[in-house]
Amino acid sequence: MDSSETEPLSNSEKKEETAPSTSDQGQDGAKPKKASLKRTAAKPKNAKSKKRKKARVSQPGYRVEQGEDMLFVISSTTSQYDYSAWKPPKKGSKKKKPSKAKIKAGQSKKKRTVRAKPKPAIPAIEKEKEDSTLFVPQEATDNRWGESVPEEVLINIFQMVVSQDGAVPFLCRVGRVCRLWNAAASSPVLWRKTTISHCWIAPGKSQLPKTETRIKETFTWLSQNRFSQLRDFSLYHWKKNVNFAVETLSQNAPHLHSLTLSYCAGLTAGAFQSLGLHGRSLQSINLQYSEFQVEGLLEYLENHGSQIKQFLYTHEIKHGRVIAAITRGVCPDLEFLEVNTKLDNKDCELHINIQALQVACPKLKTFRMLNVRPLLKTARNDADSTLGFPLLEELCIATTSYSYMTDKDLWDILFGSTKLRVLDLRGCSRVTPSGLAGLPCAELECLYWGQYFSSTIGSSSTKKGLHMVTEKWSRTLQQLDIANQLFTEEELEIAMSYFGQATEADTLRSLNLSGTRITPTALRSVIGQMTSLNYLNLSACRYLPRGLKRIYRGQEDIHQLLDKLD
Repeated sequence: MDSSETEPLSNSEKKEETAPSTSDQGQDGAKPKKASLKRTAAKPKNAKSKKRKKARVSQPGYRVEQGEDMLFVISSTTSQYDYSAWKPPKKGSKKKKPSKAKIKAGQSKKKRTVRAKPKPAIPAIEKEKEDSTLFVPQEATDNRWGESVPEEVLINIFQMVVSQDGAVPFLCRVGRVCRLWNAAASSPVLWRKTTISHCWIAPGKSQLPKTETRIKETFTWLSQNRFSQLRDFSLYHWKKNVNFAVETLSQNAPHLHSLTLSYCAGLTAGAFQSLGLHGRSLQSINLQYSEFQVEGLLEYLENHGSQIKQFLYTHEIKHGRVIAAITRGVCPDLEFLEVNTKLDNKDCELHINIQALQVACPKLKTFRMLNVRPLLKTARNDADSTLGFPLLEELCIATTSYSYMTDKDLWDILFGSTKLRVLDLRGCSRVTPSGLAGLPCAELECLYWGQYFSSTIGSSSTKKGLHMVTEKWSRTLQQLDIANQLFTEEELEIAMSYFGQATEADTLRSLNLSGTRITPTALRSVIGQMTSLNYLNLSACRYLPRGLKRIYRGQEDIHQLLDKLD
């Protein structure tokens, strides 16, 4: 009996000794922990596995894992340890246990993710909700505006852009935004003026067959679907398919009023024939810097020249028959005629019969001969006098080289032109002030008489008589250009004084005195009286102080100059 009672007591005593060692592990320090681990390590493996099984069955809420120098109690009920990277070793595995540093690093990472994530997540979500509530309605409002605006308002907005930048490519791009914008951009009202240049190809490069096909298809579609109300059409820098474009355009644009083909090549008689058949409303043709077949153009002018009111072309030796046909009277209602040459063209002489032109085109209002040297074939005589150009308002004979124009030639052209408003004689060094003062026009508004490219610039010869010009037109002149005209200082002072005496009207807006001998005294007289002057060119004026030789723009800038002169 004694022996049987003593054994269980000894076993219970052992259990009581081991129990406090595990429970007081965190309070008593490291020494009891090591002692408890030694005791457990001394136990056999079978006893250890049985202990784990009993712990899992009796306490399913956690499990106990053994480390190098301590025991870990891991809960199995919380979700924060699910899918953990660290797993307990399987039975019978001989893998090494993780080191103490790695375990502590893993614990610190888990603690950071558990404690840091849930707290800042709530305000971040609230911020996103606040931002979304402010931003989403703004997007919805913009979309609603684009879809709900009336089509008439869109057309008016597009019209403002088209008047500045043209229909192409603006209308082609906005038509791809939505159905409403496409309907507005398809309005024929917006396609009354269209300009087309290079298509899918850079200047100077050859067109591939696929590119040429795309160009033809696109131009055909535009002509059939957009050009029903087309009035003005311009085509630039086309070296191929010009005939195709003109023929397609004339067949699908019955209201075509103006046609411009600039820097184009390959225009043959077929295109002019198509214009004659379908272009019954055509009144303006511009062929400047373009290559065309002269015979086809002459045939068109012979048959349909009566409807042409504006005609512009670039003069060459082979185009001499064009001006001859006009002087014969093929365009009796012509109101605008412009003939120019290229700047590098040496053959710029234009043989023209002014008297025959006056008879053939009595309605001419604008006559321009740019960079050409007109050679008048016949002179006016008293036996066969006409009214000249009674409706002429603008005459331009500007040139970049020397000119043959004299006072007599100018008189022959402007004989009877009492309504002349603009006279451009830049480069005409042979015209004198007395010749200008004798012209029949009494209300000239713009006189351009600067010598920019004349060989007489820099010569020591002086001129007189400018006061006759300013005395005649001081009440009506708005723009005066006498750059590089070598009038004397006294002549300039007298001429400028007439602007100050014109108290009836303050009309002068622009004054170019570059390269003249204007003095501060003469300048003060004109600036002090002409309060509407907003452009003044005093560059290269040798009789002015160095700080005043520049271009002045705006009334405030010119008034500051007046203060400096005082």
